[in-house]
Amino acid sequence: MTGWYAERTTDRSAKAMFAVTLLALLLVAAVPVALLAAVVMMMLGYVVGGLALFGGSVLAAAVAVALAGMTGIRHLRKLLTGDSFRVVRLDGSQYTDVAEPEGSDYTNVVQLDHSEYTAVH
Repeated sequence: MTGWYAERTTDRSAKAMFAVTLLALLLVAAVPVALLAAVVMMMLGYVVGGLALFGGSVLAAAVAVALAGMTGIRHLRKLLTGDSFRVVRLDGSQYTDVAEPEGSDYTNVVQLDHSEYTAVH
């Protein structure tokens, strides 16, 4: 049970990725609110302050989205190159023990036995 729990918990880089992504989502969601506040400020005469508020919110959201993207790419590369996620590529010679369905027009179809899959309702 301890090994299973250790495999299921997220590491620090995954937690950081989730935090940066959540921050980016919050900042992107705050851009329309900042636009509304900037319009109100400009109507009250604070044009430069309104433009600065809106420009700053867009800039902060763009930086957060870029940082979340870089963190996500780094985490994905770590998953693909690490031991926790293995990708095995099969060539045509490794399918020789599987019989093709008879009368099928498709050459790469593998027919599964009922014990090899679960029904989806």
